[in-house]
Amino acid sequence: MIRRPLLLGIATAALSAAALTACAPADDTSTSPSAAASGAACAKDSLKTLAAGKLTVGTDEPVYEPWFVDNKPDNQKGFEGAVAYAVATKLGYQPAEVVWTRVTFNNAIAPGAKTYDFDINEFSITDDRKKAVDFSSPYYDVRQTVIALKSSKIAGAKSLADLKNAKLGAQVGTSSYTAITDVIKPGTQPAVFNNNDDAKKALQNGQIDGLVVDLPTAFYMTGAEIENSLIVGQLPPTTGNVEQFGLVLDKGSALTACVSQAVDALKADGTLANLQKQWLSQDAGAPELS
Repeated sequence: MIRRPLLLGIATAALSAAALTACAPADDTSTSPSAAASGAACAKDSLKTLAAGKLTVGTDEPVYEPWFVDNKPDNQKGFEGAVAYAVATKLGYQPAEVVWTRVTFNNAIAPGAKTYDFDINEFSITDDRKKAVDFSSPYYDVRQTVIALKSSKIAGAKSLADLKNAKLGAQVGTSSYTAITDVIKPGTQPAVFNNNDDAKKALQNGQIDGLVVDLPTAFYMTGAEIENSLIVGQLPPTTGNVEQFGLVLDKGSALTACVSQAVDALKADGTLANLQKQWLSQDAGAPELS
């Protein structure tokens, strides 16, 4: 796939180097993963990672801008790439001590032993997923968005009703797919794809009328990947709560509370907000679909 420059910011994120002073593994992370973070120390040498002295971070293959750049998680670029290294820094790890492993989206949130310490891949925090894995505190609030070719019959859609007769698609197992079934509720069964590359091809080939992805991905796809495409509009939230992304950990992981405290610290010191401005700043041009 040929990638063109993304108009979201290209400077390397300045990661915070403040170390965590205290946190403890939570017994129950279903509601507040950092609630029990005031006991045992979260010093690097005390963390029970897969490999001593290393932090193993998982993500999908491939990964896309603006979340990562050039499908290279270890270059510290892109919003999620920068967030991963910021969390690592808060936990006391140098960039050279971060090890990446590739895990498919569905496998990352499936029950069972994990090949990562935490995984970052636009995972929306849901009650159903919490049955199989732990989530950190949220690092990003997200909206789902419909994109289409300018020649599509839904290019001028203004409301959910205008999408009822559309053939829509999304990546399997994602909240984007749930947004189609639970929010849009089209009359035609949605198309399901193994990854966004397959979904983009289907859109370009006219196999679907529209594709549902998160807003930052929608900006990148329409601005740099799919010619003659546009953002049709943002969807209402699937529930009364804002959809949020969290880092995924093994169910009952001893690291959950410490990782959550790292995320909370990055939110409190402004690092997350700065990274959003750097990598996800293009927040205009996406109308609301009522």
